[in-house]
Amino acid sequence: MLPKHLRLTKNTAFRATYRVKNTHYCSGLALFVGVRKKDDSFTKVGFVVSKKTHKRAVKRNRLKRLMRESYRLLLKEGCVGNSNEYLSIIFVGHEKAIGKSFSEIYGIVKKLLEEI
Repeated sequence: MLPKHLRLTKNTAFRATYRVKNTHYCSGLALFVGVRKKDDSFTKVGFVVSKKTHKRAVKRNRLKRLMRESYRLLLKEGCVGNSNEYLSIIFVGHEKAIGKSFSEIYGIVKKLLEEI
């Protein structure tokens, strides 16, 4: 699980990140990137899977867990690319990503972070 100081929790922070409209998409996952940092604060990360993606909460929560764990492992390895230069990033799961395995999600998250 990600430490609390790395999580994006406030609705205003989510809206501010979406407002920047800097997005990357790959195989069922979208990455929204916020504004660049001016100081040495931490990059906050959010994970979203909407109810329109799948009606079952179990499926939505599993996809969020897979994305969260993939990011945590990449952060531990130091393979997050330029994502540390931004205030906030949001991973959004879509319908294409629902049935994928952990290794597939891990590869997609890694590719998205390299694209930034």
